[in-house]
Amino acid sequence: MRQRTAIVIGGGIGGLTAALALDRRGWSVTVLERTAGPAPAPASGCRAQTARPARSGAGIGLAPNAQRALDTLGLGDAVRAMTAWQGAGELRLPGGRRLARTDNAAAVRRFGGPVMVAHRAELLALLAGRLPDGALRTGAAAELVDPGEPGPGGRPARVRIAAADRATGTAGATATDGATATEEGADVLAGAVEELTADLVVGADGIHSAVRRAVFPGHPEPRYAGFTAWRFVVPAPDRPCTAHETWGPGGLWGTVPLPDGRIYAYATAAVPPGGRAADDERAELLRRFGTWHRPVPDLIAAADPATVLRNDVRTAAAPPPAFHRGRVALLGDAVHPMTPNLGQGGCQAIEDAVVLAQLAAPDADLAAALAEFTRQRLPRTMDVARRAERIGRLTTWRSRPACALRAVLMAATARLTPDLALRALDGIADWRPEGPTYAAGTRGTRTAAQPKEHE
Repeated sequence: MRQRTAIVIGGGIGGLTAALALDRRGWSVTVLERTAGPAPAPASGCRAQTARPARSGAGIGLAPNAQRALDTLGLGDAVRAMTAWQGAGELRLPGGRRLARTDNAAAVRRFGGPVMVAHRAELLALLAGRLPDGALRTGAAAELVDPGEPGPGGRPARVRIAAADRATGTAGATATDGATATEEGADVLAGAVEELTADLVVGADGIHSAVRRAVFPGHPEPRYAGFTAWRFVVPAPDRPCTAHETWGPGGLWGTVPLPDGRIYAYATAAVPPGGRAADDERAELLRRFGTWHRPVPDLIAAADPATVLRNDVRTAAAPPPAFHRGRVALLGDAVHPMTPNLGQGGCQAIEDAVVLAQLAAPDADLAAALAEFTRQRLPRTMDVARRAERIGRLTTWRSRPACALRAVLMAATARLTPDLALRALDGIADWRPEGPTYAAGTRGTRTAAQPKEHE
């Protein structure tokens, strides 16, 4: 049987997971990433507005559903080894008052595992490092030319690649069809073009996906969710920080320790889209959050202004007609952008990738597999996006009476329902992929609070 070929457009977390999952299922996979190398992508639902230095970026939450999906690829232990398990977290007010406390041991009991946090760039590097040599092509700006048609006698999908200029990292001018690709090892020149065909194309090119626009040209673009987000990572502080999220008028602040002691911090504010600080984004954070409880001002002061990412947060304006067309499948932010309020953007992309590969077995009917992919993934991911957006709207309340009422309700609910924050993930974090949650030959490590099913 001829080996099936797949092209993955986009080298983010969803794209790399899809490439690895398809490779494990026997596909010959090529990943086309337009940047010079895998880089920290914006959090789900975010559109980057600043340059991304190599060691900047942000953390990513990996709930048990994503961890179990990665287990099927034999990555469970490697991912857990590079993540931090938050023993407890707090919900606070800007003055420091604690409204609620969460316990990750309760997440283990409720969902079968803890919510863990990793550095996004390190997860990308892990995924890329497990791909076959030569599978990941960086500096390759891809354009879907033809989605193809599955089935007996159906035409393959076609992708055109305009090589990026290594000096600038920008895509070169498009040449005519049939231009010869540069030889292996030669310099990549702006304007060099080649065309590839594949049995399957995976569109994982992010929130403003060109692949999505090509297959569904009339579908509305993601819309602004009403707030922008800042993210950065700072070195380990002198004093340990407890994970917490603080809600204030029109915005919030979050602090999350990473496994090596560094701190991942994030913030949101209800502001008009497209804004930029007149000086720098660290200064903007100080203006907005510098009077909040410690360690918020200390973490802002410790940040390198060049590494502070600012992103407008966007979400799906409407459900897409499908997650596939022809021989093309869409996943992650390319098809279901969502606000980061449930920490599920990356997790849902990982789920997408694993489900797609499980359905697209080498001997499977591809048309039927892609239809089933849409059937399984569209309603689930749209529900997660709606639930995340509802929470996001709560964070944009500005008036003092509204914020006071919100605090009273949160505190009262936390007393009556201690697992309130976890209940938001019911039906999400407890998801399990088909088949065993640990790949053959991989032995899980277990914390004292984790159930034995992970062994």
